[in-house]
Amino acid sequence: MIRMYDFDRNGTMSFQEFVALNNFLLKVQHAFSDLERGRGFLVPDDVFEALGKIGFMLDSPAFYSVCESFDQSKNGRFRLDDLISICIFLQSARNLFNSFDTAKQGRVTLDLNQFVYCKYDSTI
Repeated sequence: MIRMYDFDRNGTMSFQEFVALNNFLLKVQHAFSDLERGRGFLVPDDVFEALGKIGFMLDSPAFYSVCESFDQSKNGRFRLDDLISICIFLQSARNLFNSFDTAKQGRVTLDLNQFVYCKYDSTI
């Protein structure tokens, strides 16, 4: 999470970077609280709605792939920590994508070296 909000990439968090991280976590927590309906968990439809509230718009195949990957108990129930993990993954993916989308067109073309970098960076 720290690396995700270390905007100047100096390995430390400034106060402004900490505030940005805290705001991100509060947004996730509020989306979870708005949709959990006293159950303590979200179902996939709720997760989809929560992600939209947070600012992540995924198509169905991408969304269900993410849900499958982060549903550790494989019961279709997502706790707050599961939603936070999903959002960290998506924000990191967005940040990495944006670093290659220099023309801000919403599309990137990668050569093999760039793809390997993306794959390696996503596993750290």
